Amino acid sequence: MALPRAAREVLSLRALNRATLARQMLLARRRLTVTQAVERLAGLQAQAPNPPYIGLWSRLEGFRREQLTEALQKRRIVRMSTMRATLHLMTASDALAWRPLLEPVHQRGLLGNHKKALDGIDRAAVVEAGRALLAERPHTGAELGQALGVRWKGRETVSLAGLIRNNVPLVHLPPAGTWNSHQSALLQPLGDWLGEAVDATPATQDDLLLRYLAAFGPATLADAGAWSGLTGWKAVAERLRPQLRVFTGEDGQELFDLPRAPRPDADTPAPPRLVAEWDNLLLSHADRSRVLSEAHRARVFTVNGIVRGTVLLDGFVAGVWKIERAKNTVTVVLESFTRWSKADRIGVEKEALDLLAFASDGEGERHAVHLP
Repeated sequence: MALPRAAREVLSLRALNRATLARQMLLARRRLTVTQAVERLAGLQAQAPNPPYIGLWSRLEGFRREQLTEALQKRRIVRMSTMRATLHLMTASDALAWRPLLEPVHQRGLLGNHKKALDGIDRAAVVEAGRALLAERPHTGAELGQALGVRWKGRETVSLAGLIRNNVPLVHLPPAGTWNSHQSALLQPLGDWLGEAVDATPATQDDLLLRYLAAFGPATLADAGAWSGLTGWKAVAERLRPQLRVFTGEDGQELFDLPRAPRPDADTPAPPRLVAEWDNLLLSHADRSRVLSEAHRARVFTVNGIVRGTVLLDGFVAGVWKIERAKNTVTVVLESFTRWSKADRIGVEKEALDLLAFASDGEGERHAVHLP
């Protein structure tokens, strides 16, 4: 029998913070392969090519850029649209198992972005034509739109390509998505790219909740919806409730978790960390207060859709960072939101210099850290 809320253990904000950081490998760097890490993290947001590399650097001991590049080239990791209909790096098996579940998210995204432009069109015919084009060879999104526009004259080519992207699971083929690669991605259906090399059992939404909690819990059902873009989590939680542990948050919210998942003491030390742009740490909960104060939100989530790289001190966002290049000098520019102690400054500056060593592209570069 489930305990009434009043009798459940209450998790403080700091306890939630430490549990999340532990699962996100931000309390201590781990010794894992790239594939193991991406699987445990339930994917990595991959809007731009470099942030996933930095995301793994901040989490893995001894991580080198070529390890992720090789995993992409060897098809162990794929870059494609998944949760929230946004680009992620996923293990090949998770991509195959999860993408069918996320179809409603992609259909909702299609309606939100292209509904008016696609009114009255035979969508099934467009999708069939797009599949035929992709069966011949990989295409960029622009190429797909232009080729379809020859048949559907007068239609916006961007929307025609969007119809294919939201109805066909498409992989961004490397070198797109690899370090410093900004070229237009060639697209290929997931099944064609992986062939028979990967076997995956289709996932259920129950499976997805368990994986989400393992990577981001304890969490509310609204958090699971914010992470995935899916609805219907209440029924899932009720089915799984007997095998889950349920806590109460400081505001009385119901928090679900795996019984044996790590929940470190709230006073567990959290070292300084530089977290990548668009990192899942900031994008996977409806309530981000476990890592980001609402007072600082506008300084991290910009009006033009950028999610800035952040500095964690004592587990919480205390500033932002960016890399600037000028002549032969590469600088991590830091912006603090709070007053940093001397020890915090030293710790952040060390992380910043380590990041520059990781991200360096030239032997003659001078590395610097700037904190106004």
